[in-house]
Amino acid sequence: MTWMDGQADGTPSRLSVLRSSSFRIVALFAACCFICGMTVTALSGYRSLHSLTRQIHEAIANERDEALSGVSSRDVAHLTSAIRSAIRSDPTVYYLLQDAHGRTVAGNMRDLPRIDGPRHLSWTWFPLPPDGHPVVGQGQVLDDGGYFFVGMDGASLRSMRRDVWLTLVWSGGGFLLIGLGGGFVLSRLVLRRIETISQTARDIMRGDISRRIVLNATNDEFEHLAGSLNAMLDRNEAQIASIRQVTNDIAHDMRRPLARLGEQLDMAAEATAPQDRVRAITRSMACLDEALEIFSTLLKLAQIEADDRAPDPQRLPVADLLASLAGLYGPVAEDHGQMLVLVPPEGGLELDGNRVLLTQVLANLIENAINHSPAGTRITVTARRAGGKVVLAVADTGPGIPAHERERVFGKMVRLDGSRATPGTGLGLSMVRAIVRLHGGEIRLLDNAPHGLRCEVTMPATTGAHRNGW
Repeated sequence: MTWMDGQADGTPSRLSVLRSSSFRIVALFAACCFICGMTVTALSGYRSLHSLTRQIHEAIANERDEALSGVSSRDVAHLTSAIRSAIRSDPTVYYLLQDAHGRTVAGNMRDLPRIDGPRHLSWTWFPLPPDGHPVVGQGQVLDDGGYFFVGMDGASLRSMRRDVWLTLVWSGGGFLLIGLGGGFVLSRLVLRRIETISQTARDIMRGDISRRIVLNATNDEFEHLAGSLNAMLDRNEAQIASIRQVTNDIAHDMRRPLARLGEQLDMAAEATAPQDRVRAITRSMACLDEALEIFSTLLKLAQIEADDRAPDPQRLPVADLLASLAGLYGPVAEDHGQMLVLVPPEGGLELDGNRVLLTQVLANLIENAINHSPAGTRITVTARRAGGKVVLAVADTGPGIPAHERERVFGKMVRLDGSRATPGTGLGLSMVRAIVRLHGGEIRLLDNAPHGLRCEVTMPATTGAHRNGW
């Protein structure tokens, strides 16, 4: 199993499992487990050997004490009969009694060098034919210079020692095999998941921006990483789509003012009278201003659509927001022969959001009502609470918008037939919807009985906590 690693020239290269960080980590963990396992096994074997040795030596000491307890003096003469009796009663215990000259007086063993204390003997010290068993015992020099030795079969001790070494060898091999094998298998699994993510990244680099990492519903750290990367890719794709849309909008919507600008410049170049040239240049400047306004509005609209929350949010009293707009647009409505009416909202009604953007929403709706309604129109601005929402409404008694056109007017540069003579870029309602969605709200166009249009903006009411940043 291999995975891709970028070379200096940008060409992906393959990385083997043995070179991967995951294998090194697992191998290090396996080495720690090997050391710990071997240490535990060695200590356990040593403890078992020590326990068995102690038990054998205690049994030997008991046999020796029992043999010495029946005599009045610890010498060869008094021990001879006791040793011969002990051999007859329990031939599995090994005894040896030697005089001061080293000659065997009694016992079932060969002569031994006179050494005081615990002793471990090989099978060569047994009588013929040898049975091959070792002997563990204890020797003691007697009062008259003789030597007395008591021993027991040490085969169990030798067998346990051999078993301990075999256990260490097999355990070590098992730990190494399981550690390295497990590390290899786990590294393959990890690298397979990493390779899936890497392949997705390469596909995206080749232009397939809709490619996503497949989720396996394992709910592990790789699943969490894949979900975060997919969310990032969705965000990037949306921003790329927004940039493409802005590019297309600019290319499409700038044609009209630029075409008119070209016509006016041609007229200015061909004009012979100075006043005709001045009029053509003035109209050219107006076309240029319109083109710059469209360009600026499209860029601002793209920025708003690309954001995921309102900038610099703050708590806004709805009553203050509406009062400032009524004071600003009241005289404008009067100049058009219209009436702007503000219905004071209930006390304590507040919104969380950006003051400038929310002011622009209501300002655009009021301007639309003023610009697209005849004299004598009544324009009413209201606000009310509906559950956990705040509903802002701008209603007029003008001609309204046909029901089948109400969704289309939110598109960019859309102007209905009855509004083409009215100044504007056709981006106002697109901007309004983008700002409302940025604040987590929605906008609807409804009938205003008995006639006219009602624009309702539904926004979340204040949560009592401020959001900071973007």
